[in-house]
Amino acid sequence: ECNYSTKTPGSLKVHMRTHSGEKPYKCSECNYSGSMSSSLALHMRTHTGEKPYKCSECSHSSRTADKLILHQRTHTGEKPYKCSECNFGCISSDVLKIHGRTHSGEKPYVCSECNYRFSQLGHLRTHMRKHTGEKPYKCSECSYSCSQSSNLKTHKLTHTGLMPYKCSECGFACAQSSHLKTHKLTHTGLMPYKCSECNYSCSL
Repeated sequence: ECNYSTKTPGSLKVHMRTHSGEKPYKCSECNYSGSMSSSLALHMRTHTGEKPYKCSECSHSSRTADKLILHQRTHTGEKPYKCSECNFGCISSDVLKIHGRTHSGEKPYVCSECNYRFSQLGHLRTHMRKHTGEKPYKCSECSYSCSQSSNLKTHKLTHTGLMPYKCSECGFACAQSSHLKTHKLTHTGLMPYKCSECNYSCSL
């Protein structure tokens, strides 16, 4: 089938499954199957929650050794994967592949409801909540819920009273960056919103 060779018949038997598609190791919890017992053992951790690989710098733990290596780069600052189009660097080939779409314009993930396209699967999943109405992020202080974690983070500021966005021109402060951006127009005098029927314009 190919030019693969090995010292042991057992290894050859496992390799031949890449050609035959045989996956004899079945998960008892779901419909997953694998060609090697070690693959099944790794998969089972998605059910048990076991994360035996511990970070020495923080409380993070991973299911696999390679995932721990990726995490540790967030501490060391190592970014071995470099973009050939710009100076972007990252910790994994998967992240670099996603970044590459900002140059190519590729958007392989398509919404089945409205045909809107995305470069990342996570962005499509978030978008789909507009159609399904799903709001998985719940506030622990009140009945508020939303479709994005960033919106929940902003909402929680209404309970804490924190106003992290501050105007450099005056004492104005607010909980959302978009509100600060709008406020700054009062200092610049810009009126970006224009009426299509007359010459009226405004900043809000």
